[in-house]
Amino acid sequence: MVLGALFFVAGSVGMLRFPDVYTRLHALTKADNLGMGLLVVGLSLRAPGWQLVLKLVLIWIFVMIAGAVSCHLVAREAYRQGVKPEQGGER
Repeated sequence: MVLGALFFVAGSVGMLRFPDVYTRLHALTKADNLGMGLLVVGLSLRAPGWQLVLKLVLIWIFVMIAGAVSCHLVAREAYRQGVKPEQGGER
């Protein structure tokens, strides 16, 4: 569960430090999906029954779907508004 929390922190740091909206979205969605998965695994090991494990896995699936849809919508709107990706090495 601690490793999952670290992935959440890494995604948040990536969202704050990366140069453009596309890399920020990538960092946030990837790190959050993996962090949520690790939290679900950690909580599943402590769950008293399989019903709770099933609920946790379903929540994880819904969170991944919601993250993918919202990331796509934000990236599409940024693209439509003409936001260009930051080119590497131009600092």
